[in-house]
Amino acid sequence: MTRTAIVTGAARGIGAATARRLAADGNAVAVLDLDAAACADTVAAIEADGGRAIAVGANVADSAAVAEAVALVAAELGAPTILVNNAGILRDNLLFKMTDDDWDAVLGVHLRGAFLMTRAVQAHQVEAKWGRIVNLSSTSALGNRGQANYAAAKAGMQGFTKTLAIELGRYNVTANAVAPGFIETDMTRATAERMGVPFEDFLAGAAKEIPVGRPGRPEDVADAVSFFCSVGASFVSGQVLYVAGGPKA
Repeated sequence: MTRTAIVTGAARGIGAATARRLAADGNAVAVLDLDAAACADTVAAIEADGGRAIAVGANVADSAAVAEAVALVAAELGAPTILVNNAGILRDNLLFKMTDDDWDAVLGVHLRGAFLMTRAVQAHQVEAKWGRIVNLSSTSALGNRGQANYAAAKAGMQGFTKTLAIELGRYNVTANAVAPGFIETDMTRATAERMGVPFEDFLAGAAKEIPVGRPGRPEDVADAVSFFCSVGASFVSGQVLYVAGGPKA
């Protein structure tokens, strides 16, 4: 049975890897990001592998845009019953330098975005009496210097996930969170640039702190998401899985 999945923030990095993995698992995938054009490479990669995908442009923090996007997906691919809330941004700064906008933007994309997307998609899941929701948290949920906004958002994703699991379980809908550690992406590359550190040195420094001795890859996270979205994970809900190369919580 082909199911329809939506992956937000799927133009690149973890989102793109997750969209490709869910397509490889046999799902039709809506590759959603702020700019539909930015999703072209991910869609092309899925289609080249024989999968089915469409690009969808939407601001996940905008209620009307979310409703329109989910309706579009349902019309073109079928009712979405798998949702991966991956969209996220960074606005790092120490607390005393953090602006109102730095705070609002990060919580808006991560938490409001996950709320709006989930509210829209759960209607299709409840009707189908089947669904999978996976929210992207982070090891930063445990606290990270310069990330009061991001840490609060990623911790919030865990509470949101556990509540969804309680409310939606009766409809055969599971909700889980994946909390990546250090993953080699454009986002971590930008962090290195902002710090004035060569990316290779940044990776090497991170690897020294990780028990398995290497940074994570987007595919490491995608594999975990794939498990939570599988038929075999039907009795796993409300969980937070740290994908960080070692124990975190």
